[in-house]
Amino acid sequence: MSTDTDSDVIEFDTLNMTEKRPLVPEPKPKRSSNVQNDDTQGQVQRTPQFVYTLAFFAAIGGFLFGYDTGVVSGAMLLLQPEFELDSVWEEMVVSATILFAAIFALVGGPLNDRIGRKAVTVVASLVFTGGAVLLGVAQNKVMLLAGRSILGVGIGLASMTVPMYIAECAPVHLRGRLVTVNNLFITGGQFVASILDGVFSYDKKNGWRWMLGLAAVPSAVQFVGFLFLPESPRWLIKHGRITEAREVLQKCRGTENVEEELNTVRELCEEDQRLMEDTGKENILMKILRTPSVRRAVLVGSGLQLIQQVSGINTVMYYSATIIRMTGVRDTSLAIWLAAMTAGVNFVFTILGVWLVERIGRRPLILGSLVGVLISLVVLAVGFQLAAFHSPSVTFRESNDTCSSYSWCEDCIENPDCGFCYTEIGKSVLNGSCVAVATNLTDGAGQGRCDSDPLTPGTVWAHGYCPTDYSWMGLLGLVMYLMFFAPGMGPMPWTINSEIYPLWARSTGNAISTATNWFFNLAVAMSFLTLTESITKYGTYWLFVGIVFCGLVFIMAALPETKGRSLEEVETLFQGSICPGFSRKSPSILTSTQPSLSIGGN
Repeated sequence: MSTDTDSDVIEFDTLNMTEKRPLVPEPKPKRSSNVQNDDTQGQVQRTPQFVYTLAFFAAIGGFLFGYDTGVVSGAMLLLQPEFELDSVWEEMVVSATILFAAIFALVGGPLNDRIGRKAVTVVASLVFTGGAVLLGVAQNKVMLLAGRSILGVGIGLASMTVPMYIAECAPVHLRGRLVTVNNLFITGGQFVASILDGVFSYDKKNGWRWMLGLAAVPSAVQFVGFLFLPESPRWLIKHGRITEAREVLQKCRGTENVEEELNTVRELCEEDQRLMEDTGKENILMKILRTPSVRRAVLVGSGLQLIQQVSGINTVMYYSATIIRMTGVRDTSLAIWLAAMTAGVNFVFTILGVWLVERIGRRPLILGSLVGVLISLVVLAVGFQLAAFHSPSVTFRESNDTCSSYSWCEDCIENPDCGFCYTEIGKSVLNGSCVAVATNLTDGAGQGRCDSDPLTPGTVWAHGYCPTDYSWMGLLGLVMYLMFFAPGMGPMPWTINSEIYPLWARSTGNAISTATNWFFNLAVAMSFLTLTESITKYGTYWLFVGIVFCGLVFIMAALPETKGRSLEEVETLFQGSICPGFSRKSPSILTSTQPSLSIGGN
């Protein structure tokens, strides 16, 4: 059942859509600015341990999300020869999880409304466990594809449910921090995955089974833990289960005095019910589109998720090992371990975001993060461009194939079937040649000087990168990017989306924004290599610079601050101005009556 929580006045007329008619009486302005009453009678309450336990088990869903996205790159190195995967199958195996996550993020909206946040999370953890087990015992590529698809179902459901569940249970003063912990678990999952990639990469036969199958352990822990956790109190109130909601609120607030918060949410739900009876049972999606304030909230929430994906985070992580090898690290295993350290940087600076979110607020944190990301992308773009413009030349011919037709290293490595072989004396690059990649060696040329394992002293084989004096810029840009992205643009889209929708639209709003994240994740993954071939690596990063600048302007205009407000207050922030980010004074329950819902308004 859909309900509405942000209206007392409905503006419509069946003939001309212009007549204004009061729907319910205006409530008296008796509510405090903090409906959760965290400071009862002047005494600050202690947050009960139960809230942290609840957030921990919920955030395991974020860990699974991060672990899967982090582990697949290392696992694919072992899966490709094991199952003889061609490029099409590789793309299918990697993309299946993202595609199904996007689809089931949308499915999760009505599912959350119908069966509740707890039930959906239990289903997601059970599905994920089954998918991980299937991957661990896979005997052919069809089983592999099926397992990856099942994982996507679990990740899609969990990624849109967990932030919302935590936000609805958390006290006002901890809501941002606890929801951000979910993103901390995402980056923690990526870090753990990168370490396990390094550990199990030495087992060429069965290492991938351990990489993929071990994901069943945390998902099983979450499944068991959630059997003992309560349903979201706001979902219970919405469905008339007041006694259960009161008990949950008392556990989450650490006090028996929860009647003010309970009554506030209940009043809003009753107003929603009366509105639904008066307007008829309208599809929630259509109701969102016809409600200006909620429509703006969905636009902002989906825009934040879109900007997160098109700001280049996955492509920066994709090139982390290549950037490290450009600095002079020749050993592939060492490059993998150093790349794991970049995931560690991402994790550490997400902790900074957890610390800052309730101190400086969501809006300053995300704007500062995006400005830093913009500067970092400029450094990366300039670094790649200088490396391309000062690329070593091909001065030595060792074959008569397609690779030998290239005149510069940069052109040579753009072809994945070619590599650059050269002699290194100090910092000088001599006798550079472009040679076809070997089919009988794990890393080397098909003929010529680099057709040996190990290579002769002074001979270097560069596959996928060129030697350059500007490698330090790439490394600097990489570290800067992660330092700025991790505390703000990483967690804040999830935190803000868990807060900005009224109760009747919360599940659907989160489903739409989460699906936006996954669909653009898939779009960037599928288009990135094509972009680098069409407009070069540095051209692609300059494109990201332009996108991030537009995103910065959008967030400055459209995003209000939600820090320190109850969920019921936050939903009023998108009333009135279409640019609430530029509004000096946000609506407040203390100083105004409940805002109106305009059906068919602008």
